[in-house]
Amino acid sequence: MDIETFREYCLAVKGATESTPFIDRNVLVFKVMGKMFCMMSLEPKDGVYWADLKCNPEYTIELREKHQEIGPPHIKTALMWHRIVLDSDVPDKLIVELINHSAREVIKKLPKKKQAEYNR
Repeated sequence: MDIETFREYCLAVKGATESTPFIDRNVLVFKVMGKMFCMMSLEPKDGVYWADLKCNPEYTIELREKHQEIGPPHIKTALMWHRIVLDSDVPDKLIVELINHSAREVIKKLPKKKQAEYNR
């Protein structure tokens, strides 16, 4: 999946916002309800574009075993996030599923009141 298509899917998540809050303006951050669910590169690193997505730890292990292009992120808690190499062999359908999974992981950790607000 190319970076523009990836960005469009992230923005399609209900309530998603995007920003470049870091000193490194080459990293685009997506949030839902003010909480980050994705970071993606705007410039290639080591020749590839990447995205970090929040993930259930058990699912993270399963994904890493099945897909060489899914691995640990650079700086986040290793099993709570994973890095996907974009424009790789990871199927687009799986990437869309992982974007949605990431947003759900963020929402389910919010206080019940915020969850109810989101789910209205």
